[in-house]
Amino acid sequence: MKILVTGGLGFIGSHTVVELQSKGYEVIIIDNLSNSSEEVLNGIEAITGIKPIFENLDLRNKLVVKEFFKKHADINGVIHFAASKAVGESVEKPLLYYENNISSLIYLLEEILQLREPNFIFSSSCTVYGEADVMPINENTAVKPALSPYGNTKQIGEEIITDVAKVSNLNAILLRYFNPIGAHPSAEIGELPLGVPQNLVPYITQTGIGLRKELSVYGNDYNTPDGTCLRDYIHVVDLAKAHVIALQRLLDKKNVDKVEVFNLGTGVASSVLEVIIAFEKCSGLKLPYKIVAKREGDVPMTYANTDKANAVLGWKTESTLDEAMASAWKWEKKIRGK
Repeated sequence: MKILVTGGLGFIGSHTVVELQSKGYEVIIIDNLSNSSEEVLNGIEAITGIKPIFENLDLRNKLVVKEFFKKHADINGVIHFAASKAVGESVEKPLLYYENNISSLIYLLEEILQLREPNFIFSSSCTVYGEADVMPINENTAVKPALSPYGNTKQIGEEIITDVAKVSNLNAILLRYFNPIGAHPSAEIGELPLGVPQNLVPYITQTGIGLRKELSVYGNDYNTPDGTCLRDYIHVVDLAKAHVIALQRLLDKKNVDKVEVFNLGTGVASSVLEVIIAFEKCSGLKLPYKIVAKREGDVPMTYANTDKANAVLGWKTESTLDEAMASAWKWEKKIRGK
């Protein structure tokens, strides 16, 4: 079985490639290296013993995408990660996000529909729920107006896939994940943001290693137990395994609907301060941080009801917050040579 993974050198993509290869799938990666490094291929090979096929191309180039699928017409399934993903940056650069996340999806779907059996896993996000009224969030929770262009691109992406599936033989699973963190236990791959990290955990580990002066905590007067935002932090390896299970579901034709939706999280809400404490516990360090103004686009609280994924996919998370933070710290020390 040949599987295409777009954005396969990125954080979640690379861990999913490892899980796919460990299950015997042949993997082809597309990545334009805009927020990743070709070095990740070596990490994947170190873990699995296999270096996947890699094509450095940009999905925003329609002709290039067409040529790729001419060369690889025997693909059995596609897992689509390639997208810009920072909420704050999307507020500042909306056009970048709409072009990168929407046009690439359209060009990809156009070619996937030419495959014998178009099976498609879409990397979506809990941001599609906006500021939900009820917690935890299940798959029937209303999709509200997005609070950021990033969230909007995920909503639009889901709508495009749903509309296409209605009039074609496309089968798709939309995976709405919460907050992926951590790294592979081998420390051969992990989160490797280019420039200043947009996500909490790499900023914490970079501050811990001395690369950043201090962490900014955006607001401490939210209506939460300690005043900081609550999120559902899921270990990236648990998340990667869910993609393989979802893909297998499509390949085995076990999907009940042409488009299925699953929340992927732990079902546990952790505050920013709790994540800092977990880091301090695993590292033995005191983390310097300061409270700053709230950030536009942030919701106070979001965590998953994972009953559907647990029951239907037979998947559940295995790693704790402490384990995820310890793996992230091990990865940070490895890449800094500490």
